[in-house]
Amino acid sequence: MDIITSLREGNRLALSKVLTHVENNTPTGQQALEMLFPSTGSAYLIGITGAPGTGKSTLVNSLALSLRRQANIPKVAIIAVDPSSPYTGGALLGDRVRMRDLSGDTGIFIRSMASRGALGGLAHTTTAMSQVLDAAGYDIILIETVGAGQSEVEIAGLAHTVIVVEAPGLGDEIQAIKAGILEIADILVVNKSDKPGAENSRRALQAMLEMARGGGYNPPARKHLFQVTEPAAVVEVTDESEWTPPIICTIATENQGMDELLEAIKNHQKYLKKSTLWERRDKENLALELEGLIRDALSEKWSTEMPKEVIERTLDEIYQRKIAPHTAVKHLLAYNKART
Repeated sequence: MDIITSLREGNRLALSKVLTHVENNTPTGQQALEMLFPSTGSAYLIGITGAPGTGKSTLVNSLALSLRRQANIPKVAIIAVDPSSPYTGGALLGDRVRMRDLSGDTGIFIRSMASRGALGGLAHTTTAMSQVLDAAGYDIILIETVGAGQSEVEIAGLAHTVIVVEAPGLGDEIQAIKAGILEIADILVVNKSDKPGAENSRRALQAMLEMARGGGYNPPARKHLFQVTEPAAVVEVTDESEWTPPIICTIATENQGMDELLEAIKNHQKYLKKSTLWERRDKENLALELEGLIRDALSEKWSTEMPKEVIERTLDEIYQRKIAPHTAVKHLLAYNKART
């Protein structure tokens, strides 16, 4: 495919076209992924997540500039996942509007994409799009999630390093120590730290970390259908509990705290690569992607092969409270098995 050749040569228009095909899951996009996949696995994926209003987009803007100017990273890509428009299905907010400082830098590529109703903060094709950018030679890929709240944890199944952004004034600090999104954090950022209550937010996060330290900081394992075995290697670090997420205070609008954040990112990357965790996370992420693709394929197969009248009849029985939904699933599975 000529478009793949152009992409590999650094043609940004070709890259944009491939990303559009991949996002829309067209046959061209699937063929492109098949051709590009052997060239993936080199990029460092950093997820940025947190509640709405914490300044994630501004932080991503400032972080990308710092990666380019201070850290001298040759190529940085940004995937900004936005809520979907209920009318067009497109990205509703358009993070590129909030990242104008990056527009003149040819070493930075920004792509907004719509969540299209997907839960967990990402879109269904975010992983695939990150693979395209990886194959295109981008060294670091920043992935900004929708900003849906504490349930937005899917980024842990994609990124090597997850940055969770908090901000003062968004509610009771007790929110900071609830189970959920903070459990996936590798780095914690208190943005807008010039605002009243910033110190209280930092203390609440510190208290959460100290409580977790009772048995070592050990976030829950990511669950998937496929067993991922540990790489057989001699390592310096053997347990993820040895990493304690640092708390970085930033004022992203003024680029304050970026040096400290860059240092924390660098340290976590070193930590992952000194241990088996870099390889293990890659294996887990690919297992999760495979699981999602299988689920989508089975769902599509189910919807196309199951007779419409059978589904409608089953729904009527549920509406009339004759059978419970979980019983209906058993009946449909038994019906489908009998047909095959």
